[in-house]
Amino acid sequence: YARLAARALRNADAATRCYYTPHGGTLHFAPTTARGVLYGALERRLVSFTDGILFESRFAANKYMSQFGTPGCATKVVTNGLTPAEFEPVMPAADAADFVFVGELRRLKGVDVALEALAKINRTRTVRAVIVGDGPDAAAFKAEAAALDLDTCVTFAGAMRAREAFTLGRTLLVPSRAESLPYVVLEAIAGSVPVIATNVGGIPEIIAQPYGPLLAPGDVGALAAAIVRHLDFPAVIRANAAALKDSVRQTFSVSAMVEGVMEFYGARAATRKAA
Repeated sequence: YARLAARALRNADAATRCYYTPHGGTLHFAPTTARGVLYGALERRLVSFTDGILFESRFAANKYMSQFGTPGCATKVVTNGLTPAEFEPVMPAADAADFVFVGELRRLKGVDVALEALAKINRTRTVRAVIVGDGPDAAAFKAEAAALDLDTCVTFAGAMRAREAFTLGRTLLVPSRAESLPYVVLEAIAGSVPVIATNVGGIPEIIAQPYGPLLAPGDVGALAAAIVRHLDFPAVIRANAAALKDSVRQTFSVSAMVEGVMEFYGARAATRKAA
């Protein structure tokens, strides 16, 4: 809709320019599905009204090209950035659970996989988790937790701000089946919160080797094993989290993000002036 508005404005003022950033959305729809066909057609049509596309990850750029083809406009990858304040450590509450999930409650985020992994572990040892967020599958996940006898060790806390949510657990679970470049992973790492995540979307661009391993999406056994490692080797996990935080600090800053965006706009403006 915004690009249609830009097209109308351009008809009134040739100086109007339109820039676009896909955040997941159309990239998550398989091109063989009805939605994939519809959104694919819209993307290909709307690119003719677009002067430039900024991608927030290499994954998003590659996925866009493979699904919709090379756009006939300028493109650039500019990753999300974190402010200095976001690198202040997040301290877990005194009664914090072992793990916390923060995100929209829908199957795409893999909450059901986390529940199955927790149930698998709870057959032999007690592990506690808090699920933070809301979404279309909230009722289904609560019912599944009850069916897996997790009522006493899994709490659904509703939606809240990420840094507040991080205090409710000692490790963030990100069992997603698909992602773009999840900001919650960057926030957690910046706040010194250890992370268990899947190898999907742009997550490998944040958590590269040797800070992994990242897990295959949907693999209950692998997630359960990673959870046990975090329970059994807390000192090692904290050391890895500190090293990963230093890596993220060097790459994902607001200053680098702003510089990248402004350089892209400036180059387009210079091209327009020359034309």
